[in-house]
Parts: sequence; C-alpha cells; structure tokens
Amino acid sequence: MPSRHPTPPPAPGLSLVDSVTHAIRQKLIHGELRAGQHLSETQLSQQMDISRNTLREVFRTLMKEGLLRHSPNRGMSVVIPSMADIIDIYRVRRLIECQSLEKAWPLHPAHKQMQEAITKGQQASASKDWRSVGSANMAFHAAIVGLADSQRLSAMFEHLAAELRLAFGLLDDPEYLHAPYVEQNARLLQLFMDGQTHQAAQTLEHYLVQSERMVLAVYARQVR
Repeated sequence: MPSRHPTPPPAPGLSLVDSVTHAIRQKLIHGELRAGQHLSETQLSQQMDISRNTLREVFRTLMKEGLLRHSPNRGMSVVIPSMADIIDIYRVRRLIECQSLEKAWPLHPAHKQMQEAITKGQQASASKDWRSVGSANMAFHAAIVGLADSQRLSAMFEHLAAELRLAFGLLDDPEYLHAPYVEQNARLLQLFMDGQTHQAAQTLEHYLVQSERMVLAVYARQVR
C-alpha cells in the first residue's frame, strides 16, 4: 500500500477541495508529478487521506485549469505542455514579473522570500540536487510576483509555474536548465535591493527571454 501523505487542514477561507487542489499544484511545481504521468484515483486518495469523491472534484478543477486531462483508455493523467504553451507562459511571465519588480518598494517584505529562495537554490546547487534548484527558482519568481500584493496575480502565477515545471520535467538535463540562474537570481535581488528597480526589471526581461530560448531549444530536441 502506498504511504500516506495526508493533506494539511484547509487554510482559513479555503475548502477541502481548494486545499487539495493547491497541494497537487504544488506537487507539479516541485516536480513530484511529471508530464504525461498517469494518476491513480485509488492511490492518490489513499496517499492524501481524502475521499475519492473529493479527489474527483479536485481533478475537475485541475482539468479546467489545463493541468490534467482525461482519456477513455488511460484515465486521468498530467498534461504535456506544447511549445505554444511555453511561448505563451513566458509572454505572461514577462508582463507580470517585470512590472512587479519595477514598481515595488525595495524593502517590500517579499524580498525576504526572494533571499530565502536564493539561499535554498545555492545550497541545492552545491549538492547537485537540480530538482530542488528548480523548486527554489520557482519560489524566487513567485516572490517577485508577490511584490505586486495581488492575490489574483499570485494565483495566476501558481498555475503558470505548474505548467512550466511540467515542461522542465520533459527535459533530460536539469543542470543545464537551472544552474545558470542560481547566481543570476542573486544579482537580480541585489539590483532590486539597491533601488535600481528599472535596471532590475530590464535584467529580468533579458533573463526570461534567455530562459525561454533555452527551454524551447532543448524541448524541440526532446519531443521530436
């Protein structure tokens, strides 16, 4: 029998379905579920210690978000992002993240989350734990969006991050994808903390363009 990882009690204001949906999104963001992976309703409900009816509601929500798909022969599985999806994700990221960084106060509390994510990324890089480096990078960019003080934007970014991590999971060289951004994140935070928010935003835009090109180039080779 699979080990249980009970879903934490719902946060104030969140239903159990919302809480479980968030938990599964986080599994996607942290690379614990991979693109194309089949999801067993029985196993997942046992692992998360929830009813199958609750899990079915969660599945319906994630299907609407484009993160899961159901097919008659295979059942429920994680989606495989297309190149068009990746291009669109990066377009939205540049709009959200660059504006958030440029308009924010350098001492906004979210800078602490940015620093924490950088530290975790550096530690994971030193131990060659590239999946954790990728998770730390996602946390860093979530903190950038947090500078905007918008729950809607943060929720949108959670969806984008889940899709993007699925694309990353299709690629065979996580070190190539994630290693360059460990120190780039540190330099980006330093620009921001120095009050050079416009330069930081420009640097971030270049950074995201570079990241998109790298992901698309490797993705194109892998999915042929």
